[in-house]
Amino acid sequence: MKRELYLLVTFLVNVQPLVEFTNIKCDAVDPNFCNFEYCYLKSVNRTYKYYSLKANLFKIPVTKIKVNFAIYKFANGYKPFLYNVTVDGCKFLRNPKSNPIAGYVYGFFKDRSNVNHSCPYDHDIVMDKLSTQFFNDRVTKILPFPEGKYLFQMNWMASNTIRAVFKLYIQKS
Repeated sequence: MKRELYLLVTFLVNVQPLVEFTNIKCDAVDPNFCNFEYCYLKSVNRTYKYYSLKANLFKIPVTKIKVNFAIYKFANGYKPFLYNVTVDGCKFLRNPKSNPIAGYVYGFFKDRSNVNHSCPYDHDIVMDKLSTQFFNDRVTKILPFPEGKYLFQMNWMASNTIRAVFKLYIQKS
C-alpha cells in the first residue's frame, strides 16, 4: 500500500503541464509602413521549440504606438478568453508598472526583444528565440491557464492605424 501511494504521489509531482507552440502568423497590414523579414517557429527537438521574428520599419521614427492584446480559447472556434486590452505603448514603456495586465503580456517578450525602451523607435523590431519553456512557466506558474488551445493576438498600431498583426497559437496540456 505504501509503495502504491509513493508511486502515485511521485507521478503527480512529476507530471507538469506542457505548452506547445502550434503555429505563428505575422501579417504586415500596411506594407508601406513595415514588413516581416522573418517570422517562424523552429523545432530543435521534441522538447525545445521557439519562435523568432523580425519586423522592418520603413517610416521611422515611430512615436505613437498602441497595442491591442487579446487571448482567445478554442471552443468551436476561437472565443475571447481572459483579456482584451489596448494600451498606449509609449506611455506604458515609460512606466511599466502602470498596467499589470500589460506588464504580464510585456513579460513574455521584454527580455527576448529590442522592444524594451520607450518611444521613439528608429530601428527594426526583433524577437529572438522565445521558447516554449519560458512560455510554459508564465502560463502555468505566474497566471495558470486551463488545458486547451489558445490564440495570443497582438494588433500593433502606429498613429491610430493597425500596421501589423501577430498571432501565436499554443496548446496547453
